Amino acid sequence: MLQTKITSREIESTAPEAPSLEQTISSALALVSRQYPVMIFTLLLCICLAGVYVFTAPKRYTGTAILMIDSRKMQGLQTQAQTTGTDNPIDSAMVDSQVELLKSEAIASKVIKDLKLVESSEFMSDGAGVLSTISNTISGLFSESKPPTQEQLLRGALARFANGLSIKRVGVSYVIEISFQALSQEQAAQIANAVADDYIVDSLESKYQASRRAAVWLQDRLKELRSQASTAERTVADFKAKNNIIDAGGRLLTEQQLAEINTSLTTARSQRAEAQAKLERITAILNADNEDSKVILNDLATVSETMANPVITKLRQTYLEYAAKQADWSNRYGSTHLAVVNLRNQMREIRRSIIDELRRTAEVYKSDLEIAKSREESSQKSLNDTIAVSNNTGQAQIVLRDLESNAQSARALSDNFLQLYMVSVQQQSFPITEARVITQAASNLPNKTSPKTTLILLAAFVGGSILAGVVAVLLDMMDRVFRTASQVEQFVHTSCLASIPVIEQGAVNATSTQPSKAAWRFGKRGKPKPQQAPPPRYGGRGTTLPLQGAEPGPSHPQPHRERLLSTEESVGRYVINAPFSRFAEGFRSIKLASDLANYGSASNKVLGITSALPNEGKSTISEALAQTLAQSGCRTLLIDGDIRNPSLTARLTPAAQLGLIHVVVGQADWKDVVWIDPQTNLHFLPCAVTSRFSNSSDLLASQQMEHLFQQLRQHYDRIVLDLSPLAPVVDVRATGGLANSYILVIEWAKSKVDIVERVLSETPIVRERMLGAVLNKVNVSVMSRYDTYGGAYYRNRYYKRYGYVD
Repeated sequence: MLQTKITSREIESTAPEAPSLEQTISSALALVSRQYPVMIFTLLLCICLAGVYVFTAPKRYTGTAILMIDSRKMQGLQTQAQTTGTDNPIDSAMVDSQVELLKSEAIASKVIKDLKLVESSEFMSDGAGVLSTISNTISGLFSESKPPTQEQLLRGALARFANGLSIKRVGVSYVIEISFQALSQEQAAQIANAVADDYIVDSLESKYQASRRAAVWLQDRLKELRSQASTAERTVADFKAKNNIIDAGGRLLTEQQLAEINTSLTTARSQRAEAQAKLERITAILNADNEDSKVILNDLATVSETMANPVITKLRQTYLEYAAKQADWSNRYGSTHLAVVNLRNQMREIRRSIIDELRRTAEVYKSDLEIAKSREESSQKSLNDTIAVSNNTGQAQIVLRDLESNAQSARALSDNFLQLYMVSVQQQSFPITEARVITQAASNLPNKTSPKTTLILLAAFVGGSILAGVVAVLLDMMDRVFRTASQVEQFVHTSCLASIPVIEQGAVNATSTQPSKAAWRFGKRGKPKPQQAPPPRYGGRGTTLPLQGAEPGPSHPQPHRERLLSTEESVGRYVINAPFSRFAEGFRSIKLASDLANYGSASNKVLGITSALPNEGKSTISEALAQTLAQSGCRTLLIDGDIRNPSLTARLTPAAQLGLIHVVVGQADWKDVVWIDPQTNLHFLPCAVTSRFSNSSDLLASQQMEHLFQQLRQHYDRIVLDLSPLAPVVDVRATGGLANSYILVIEWAKSKVDIVERVLSETPIVRERMLGAVLNKVNVSVMSRYDTYGGAYYRNRYYKRYGYVD
C-alpha cells in the first residue's frame, strides 16, 4: 500500500502543469531579452522599407464625382410611360449593374477618346517610384524596343484607366461614387466628371436605340394580334347563337340558380350542425355527475348560450355566493354546524333547479335541430333538380369557355402590344434616364490620397513588430543548444554541477604575472596577511600537502628536477591565480559535489571527464578541477587519458617523452613519468604519443591498464582522468573498469541538445555513473537573459559582497 501511494505521488508530481500568467509574462520578457537585437533589426528594417516607399512613391490625387440613380416619376409624358410597366422602384441589383457598367471598357474608351488621354504624357506616364523605375529598366534590357502600335497604346491607356478608376455604391442607397486617381488634381477631377457625363449619354443613347427597334417590331406584331382577336370574337358570337346560350350579367341563368341554391344549402347545413352541436353539449352536461358542483359550474361556463339564460345566470350566481359562505362558515364553525348544513341543502336545491332549466333548454335545441334538417333536405332537392337541367348544356359551355378564353387572350395581348407601342413611340421623342450628377469633382481641393504616410508607417510598425516577434520565436525554437542549467537538467537528466564562465586569455596572462593569491588571506579591515603554510599531515584521505617550497611527503615519489609543471599561462591555472573569481567558485562547487558523492565510499576515487564533441573544454575542466582538489590537500593525480588527441599533455608537458602508454606496455614505471606542480603538489601523468595510435580503446580496456589504476588508487586520494569525447571515438566506453564516476562537459551555446542525447544513449556506462554535468565557457551576462527564473543568480553584485570578482 505504501509503494502504491508513493507511485501515485510521483505520477502526480511528474504531470505537466499549465504555466501561470506570471510565468507566461516572464517567458515572453525573457524571449524579448534574448532576441531583442534581431527584433529591433527586423522592426527597423520594416520601418526603413516603409520610409523608402513613402519618399519614392509618386503623389497621387483623387477626384470624386457623385452620381444618383433617381427613381422618382417624371411629369407629363414620362408619367404615362411609367404607369404602363415601369412603376416599380429601382432595386439593389439594378444599382449594382450600373456600377459594373461604369467600370466597363465602353465608358472608359469614350472618356479616353473625348479627353484624348492617349496623347497625354501625364496620363500615359507610369508615375512610378525608384523601385518601379529600376524594375522597368531591368525588364527593358531583356526585351526588344519597338514603337507601340495604336492598339497597344489604347490597351495601355485602358489598363491605366482601370487602375485609377474606383466605382462604389454608398451604403444601400442609390448614390454611386466615382473616383479617379491621377498625378494631378485637375486631371483627376476632369476624368471623374467625364465618366459621369459619358455614362448618362450612353444610357440615353442605349434607351433610344432600344425604343426604336422595339417600335418597329411592335408595329408589325400589333397587326397580326388585331386580326387574331377579331376572328376569335366572331367565333364566340356564332357559337352562342347556334346553341341558344343566353348571358345574364355575364353569367348563364342556370349558373346563377346553382349559385343561389348552393348558398342556401350551405347555410342550412351550417345551421343544422350548430343546432346539433348545442344539443350534444347540453346533453353531455346533463349526463355528467349532477352532485359534483365543480363539474356543473365548469360545464356551464363553456356554454355561452346557457350563460345568457337569465334564470341559469341568477341561479349560478346564487350558487357561487352560497358556496363562498359555506366555505367560510365551515372554516369558522365546522362542517357539521347547522348553518353550514342548511347552506349545503340550499346549494343542492339550486343545482337541481339549474339541471331542470338545462333540460328545458335541451328540448328547445331538439326543436331547432329538426327545423334545420328540414331546410337542408329542401335545399338539397332543389340543387339536384337544377344540376339535372344544367347538365344538358354542359358540353356546349365547355366549348364556349375555350372560345371565349381564346378571344380574351387575343384581345388582351393586342391591347398590351398597343400600349407598349405607344410607350416606345413616346420614348423615342422624349428619351429619359434615371441617373443624374449631384456632385461634380472639384480640382481646387487638397485631395491627396497616396501615399498615406501616417498609415503606412503605422502599418510598418505594427507589421514589423509582429514579424519581429515571429522571427524571435522561430530563432528561439531553432536554438537547440544548452544555455541554462535548467536545460542541462531537463535534457541530460542529471544535475548541473557548475556553470564555468569563459576566461579570456588576457585575464589568464594578467593573473599569471602576479603573485599567487592562494598564499594570502583576509584579516582585519580587509588587509591581506601572509598565510603561513600549515604543518604537513600525511597518511589517509584528506592529507594536507605542503604548499610551494615544501618537500613532498614520503608517500610521493621523489620528483625529478626536470619533471616540474609550468602552468602559469594555462587557463586551468586561473583557479589558483584568481581564487575569488566566479571561475574558481564553480570548481569548488564541482569539488563539493565530488566529495559528497565519495562520502562513505573509499573506492570511488577515479573521476572521468568527457564531453560529447571536441573543443568543449573538457581538458581545461580536468586541469582546473585537479588543481582545486590538490590545493585542498588531497593527493591528486591528473591523467591525460585522451590517447587519440592528448591536448592536455601538449599544453602542460610538451617536452614529455614517456607517458601513460609506456607505463601500460611496461617500458617505464609510473613514478618515473609523473610530473609535479611545485605550487599545489598536483601530480600529472602525461600521454606521450609519437605517432597516431589506432587501438586506444583496447589499451584502455586492457588488464595492464586496470592493474595500473589499482596501484594509483593506493597512492592517491583522487584521480582525475581526462578522456576523449564521446561522439568521435569509442574510448570512453572502454573505461568502465577504470572510472568510478563521470562528469560531462557541455559547451555553453555550442553543444547541440540532440547530439548530447544521442551520445549518452549510445554510452550507457557514462549515463549510469554520471556524477553531473558542467556548463563550460558561459557568457554570464548573456546567460542571465536566458534563465527566466534564475537570472538574478548570475548577477555580479551578489558575488561582489563576498569578495568575488570577474
